[in-house]
Amino acid sequence: MEKLYLNRKFVFIGFFLLTGFVIIVRLFYIQIVAEKYILSATNNVLRYITQYPARGLIYDRNGKLLVFNEAAYDMMVIPRQVQALDTAEFCRLLGIELTDFRSRLKEARRYSVYKPSVFESQINGENFGVLQEKLFLFPGFFVQPRTLRKYTYPTAAHTLGYVGEVSPGIIAGDPYYKAGDYIGISGIEKSYEQKLRGRKGMRIRVVDVHNRDMGSFQDGRYDTVSTQGTDLWSSIDVDLQLLGELLMQNKKGSIVAIEPSSGEILCMVSSPAYDPNLFVGRIRNTNFSLLAADSVDIPLFNRALMATYPPGSTFKTVNALVGLQEGVVTPGTRYSCPGGFALGNGQVVSCHNHAGPLDLEESIQYSCNTYYCKVFKSILDKDGFYNTEKAYNRWRNHILSFGLGRKIGLDLPSELSGNIPSSAYYDKYYGRNNWRSLTVISLAIGQGEILVTPVQLANLTATIANRGYYITPHVIKGVGEPTSVLRAFMEKHYCTVDPGYFEVVINGMEKVVQAGTATSARLDSVAICAKTGTAQNPHGDNHSVFIAFAPKENPRIAVSVIVENAGWGATWAAPIASLMIEQYLKGEVKRQEVKERMINGNLIRK
Repeated sequence: MEKLYLNRKFVFIGFFLLTGFVIIVRLFYIQIVAEKYILSATNNVLRYITQYPARGLIYDRNGKLLVFNEAAYDMMVIPRQVQALDTAEFCRLLGIELTDFRSRLKEARRYSVYKPSVFESQINGENFGVLQEKLFLFPGFFVQPRTLRKYTYPTAAHTLGYVGEVSPGIIAGDPYYKAGDYIGISGIEKSYEQKLRGRKGMRIRVVDVHNRDMGSFQDGRYDTVSTQGTDLWSSIDVDLQLLGELLMQNKKGSIVAIEPSSGEILCMVSSPAYDPNLFVGRIRNTNFSLLAADSVDIPLFNRALMATYPPGSTFKTVNALVGLQEGVVTPGTRYSCPGGFALGNGQVVSCHNHAGPLDLEESIQYSCNTYYCKVFKSILDKDGFYNTEKAYNRWRNHILSFGLGRKIGLDLPSELSGNIPSSAYYDKYYGRNNWRSLTVISLAIGQGEILVTPVQLANLTATIANRGYYITPHVIKGVGEPTSVLRAFMEKHYCTVDPGYFEVVINGMEKVVQAGTATSARLDSVAICAKTGTAQNPHGDNHSVFIAFAPKENPRIAVSVIVENAGWGATWAAPIASLMIEQYLKGEVKRQEVKERMINGNLIRK
């Protein structure tokens, strides 16, 4: 009897457990599974509208707004819902041809007949108002709001960059992006895409058979809110940038200015340039094609980061520092200059007329080629005639420590590394142990195989201004708030030359402007330290090169200027650099005659 009671007890317990399980399964089905079926079944009357976040704003170093957002709209299409419509009227409203309508609809069907895709992008607010009134006449089409980038100033296009439609390759590798989304393509927009883009949201709307919006689905229960992108504060001084582009109009070349103490890039000019607003809205593709097709001026090419040049005589500053570090020259070392440095076999590295003999400071002041051929030869011959390669590698390591010959690592895409040739290169070209100091003597004066980018040249100048170190140049100084500091750009990178050797070189650079090769760069009440350069160009006239920093003590700006095919460094690059320094340090340019002469100079030969 007791056993029977026990069996009944287990039966009742099992019954209640089974009943409870059935109820739980049923509730799950009703609340989860069935609701998904309902959503799926009503897809033909529900419209899923992506809520695109506004991209983060971009400001200059003084809080001036550079990049903002403007409302725009994309015409979306769901091919399966497209029914008989007045295609002529539809094309008229959009301003497209009937052939365009057919090809776009065909392309949308190829993508998906059920999912929405972009039919016409970036419709402005004025045109949207007209479309909205008649949209119910066109089943299968709806408008999706989004934002367009706009630019307060027609400047800094290469630095700010632009946005464009995401490519299939990126879509395949990043689930965030869908067809029709926009992404940063170049400049800051690309480097800081994940900060700027924000987070997308979703709205689900109910539409009737006439394609009219009937309200949100279940009072917005399944809607998600978009989150605006993070604002960025750039290091760019927009007034300085505007002046730089004005001075470089009708010229090819670049200006890069850096604050030595922080590595913040104050301006980055690449000329010829273009107005970034040309890449906004429905005119973008047309304008991009026109600029890309310009093979003469190549306005899309960022010369500040991607063009490489011989540094010319500006490189003598580095060879002077390496010579001091290696102990082959002292501040009092004097060399005479008979008009050039003889290589033998009748070959001479020529030099211009100047007083002599010169000590180290004076060699920089008057830019003596002979002096630096002798210094460079002493560096490479230091270990003996048969140990050139060993001495060369030591020299090269010094040069690399200044940030030359490799990518600096700034926060912009497409940076090139330039070239400080390795000993292996010369071994391959001349044969092992078959080259000596005279074989590569052109490196003494910044010619030969040496190539630098303008940003590297500006960074070199900042390193000298800092007496031996640089902070990686960067264009963003604050993320989310203007006072934030990016940890990645706080480290000091020290070169291999002792800080004590810099003062004599800096004194020589000061004399360059006071009474040397660049008196055209002189500025009252400001001690400018500089070096001229004339970079030989095998494809045409020589390039005008100039580096400078100011003031001499506690420097606030270091600048490099390269004007292509412009000849002597003192003629064009030096006055342009001094005007940039004057604008930044004094807040205005008073030397209007010099300014007008630089602005009106047309050096582009077509």
